Amino acid sequence: MNKSRFLKGFSRNIIIVGFVSLFTDLSSQMVFPLIPLYLVSIGASALIIGIVEGAAESTASLLKVFSGHWSDKIEKRKPFIFAGYGISSITKPLFGFAKIWPFVLIVRIVERVGKGIRNAPRDAIIAESCDPSVRGKSYSFHRAMDGIGSVSGALLALFLFPIFGYQKIFFIAFLPGIVAVLVILLIKENKHQICNNTKKHDPFFTSIKKLPKNLLLYIFAASIFALGHFGYAFLLLKSRTIGLSDQVSISLYVFFYIIYTILIIPAGILSDKVGRKPILLIGYFMFGLTSFGLIFTKDLSILIIVFVLYGIFFAMIDGVQRAFVVDLTRRS
Repeated sequence: MNKSRFLKGFSRNIIIVGFVSLFTDLSSQMVFPLIPLYLVSIGASALIIGIVEGAAESTASLLKVFSGHWSDKIEKRKPFIFAGYGISSITKPLFGFAKIWPFVLIVRIVERVGKGIRNAPRDAIIAESCDPSVRGKSYSFHRAMDGIGSVSGALLALFLFPIFGYQKIFFIAFLPGIVAVLVILLIKENKHQICNNTKKHDPFFTSIKKLPKNLLLYIFAASIFALGHFGYAFLLLKSRTIGLSDQVSISLYVFFYIIYTILIIPAGILSDKVGRKPILLIGYFMFGLTSFGLIFTKDLSILIIVFVLYGIFFAMIDGVQRAFVVDLTRRS
């Protein structure tokens, strides 16, 4: 009964896309927490790590806009989701061949190309596959499945790292990624729903101009926030600079994702009840506390608090901001 009530308003696609993200992030998080640590081990500086992560995430962000518009234009989501997850999966083993940081940079960018291609069409599938009354919960459920995969992947990295080292783990991570790509084949597209929600004949820049004013304002605000948003790579780097081992650093990363996974569905449900803006504002405030705490972090006890705050912040915004964008779009 409780299970049926929780899934009310969800379609089959929500569950399938959730499992796709679970297996993908199981693969990804066997790799990603190790990358900043691996870069340090081959002599890369904090500046280089920032360049690698910044270039990767910028690539993904730029491609999201174009892939979303293109999927609207051709009225198909699934090919973009399949291609995006496929690119991300086949690049994971390539990290195992990296001996210098420029090679890591290239592979990281290519991997994020996959994310950029898939994310907007995947989020559109979620919007088209749930009742508007549970939109926040739907996105948060998807992100929670992502979080479960992340925790599982990071735990595997934690246990396998002392046995196999960096390179072999990068190769092992390929397997769950392929499972994720195969699960995508189960997604059923509703072309009628896509047609109702898109204006496919508008050129790209014309479409941008026609976006609702409130949506453009939120995109601007989120972009400003993104300029100051440091990723988890710098939390891991901080753990190294205060003298913690790779195993302890990965353990903290696992801890962060556990906090995130536990809180993200309640955050989404709460946003359905009280609105998105209050939850997002609290989330941004939590990030401010995280940044402030990081300034004074000099030992493990304070760093644990910082990881907790970062987990709360990420849970408050990750699913809710996606639902908020759909809310603002659908009001046009």
